Amino acid sequence: MFFTWLAFSLGGALLNPALGSSLSSRFAEWARGHGASSIVNWAENEWYSHHPPRVGGTLPPGLIKNPPATSQTISTSVPYLPTPKAMVPFATSVVPGEGDWRPVGRRVDGIPAIYETTLRPDAVHTSYVAGVAWIDTKLLRASLYSGSSIPGGGPFPLSAPIKTSASRTLVAAFNAGFLMDNANGGYYTAGRTEIPLRNGAASFVVYRNGSANIVAWGNSVTLNHSIVSVRQNLDLLVSNGRPVPGLEANDTTKWGFTLGNAVYVWRSGVGITANGALVYVGGPGLNITDLANLLIRAGAVRAMELDINTDWVNFSSYKPSTPGGLASPTNGTELLPSMTGTPARYFETWWARDFITMSAIKPKTGKA
Repeated sequence: MFFTWLAFSLGGALLNPALGSSLSSRFAEWARGHGASSIVNWAENEWYSHHPPRVGGTLPPGLIKNPPATSQTISTSVPYLPTPKAMVPFATSVVPGEGDWRPVGRRVDGIPAIYETTLRPDAVHTSYVAGVAWIDTKLLRASLYSGSSIPGGGPFPLSAPIKTSASRTLVAAFNAGFLMDNANGGYYTAGRTEIPLRNGAASFVVYRNGSANIVAWGNSVTLNHSIVSVRQNLDLLVSNGRPVPGLEANDTTKWGFTLGNAVYVWRSGVGITANGALVYVGGPGLNITDLANLLIRAGAVRAMELDINTDWVNFSSYKPSTPGGLASPTNGTELLPSMTGTPARYFETWWARDFITMSAIKPKTGKA
């Protein structure tokens, strides 16, 4: 009976793409869900301790792109945020295009709503590149999509796959946070508290008008009728435009315990700027201070860590051939080509983790 159960349980997990893109990640997720977290953490710690990120080195060609030359004059009555200033690279030998923004994805009334850039996260690991996305929240509205594994339960009004009606305005989608057992926080959506919200927890807050904020819960924001979703994950990583006090690169107890004691791993985070734009950062070989520094240099005054590990870090933008066309996997592009999962994951019925979408507030059909 035991081996029959094991064959069905483990076998089903190894065939389930919602648990990761590789057999090893699927096995790890299955083991964690069956009381073996400590063993998985030990094994991952051993692997990462023998595979640290490479020091120095040159960049593979094509990872940093030069933005296209543009002199377009925008003529519209739709309010939008000023184009962000170029990010100052961390590496001393700057590669052309490093830190320069380029517009991506569907435009809103002819206006770019998302800009992306790539740059190296520090001056030591110079063969690694992180991706940064800047999101205009005057043009785009946020939505939190729940999954079956996060927060658990359901069904939810918004969950994968993204429906046709929503794909008509979809501009981007990106991963949310840890599994709730590891998030040290709560989850509120669709008028109900799935997991109790924790005071002080870093919180991605979505309002009824589609605006979003990132706060330490309970300090300045508490639950009220204007809030439709709250996704908590750990504590704030950036506050008042600075790394939170006590942030240390080697601290894996608080910021990366789901990967044992791994310090340099795929990480992601989201921040909010002084004028309300959202900034997303994701990339390989990042420690927690690298992530904070990237978010701050992108303009974040408050920021939180999102999910970590290769299989879960993903930011995809979508650019249909017509302004009112349907976003789909075929017109999606990842922030970094090395991100796993592809832009298709959010359109799959089996996708079980929560994620955030950004959609056009005022779609137009007359301008590209």
